[in-house]
Amino acid sequence: MRYVAAYLLATLGGNETPSLKDVEKILSSVGVEMDKTKAEKVIAELKGKSVDDLIKAGTEKLATVPSAGAAPAAGGAAPAAEEKKAEKKKEKTPEPSEDEDMGFGLFD
Repeated sequence: MRYVAAYLLATLGGNETPSLKDVEKILSSVGVEMDKTKAEKVIAELKGKSVDDLIKAGTEKLATVPSAGAAPAAGGAAPAAEEKKAEKKKEKTPEPSEDEDMGFGLFD
């Protein structure tokens, strides 16, 4: 991901075809070590392709991926189960005692 980000930053800076040295310069400027083989692979895969087209294709692929928010199968049973879990959590949580604060408070 860091190599793709550096490549995109180079293209945003006006470099149509960033080289390995360009990507390395960007990554080293923020203190990130570079794996030369991974960076070369990313550059080879992106060489000659339009960044705008790649982003468009990636967005279309992401649109087909299902996201969270699926409806529960048993509509009425889920809230009752959540309430029971909340009650059990409340019962198991012990009250902090005076000894546990080691003689000082956070805002003392």
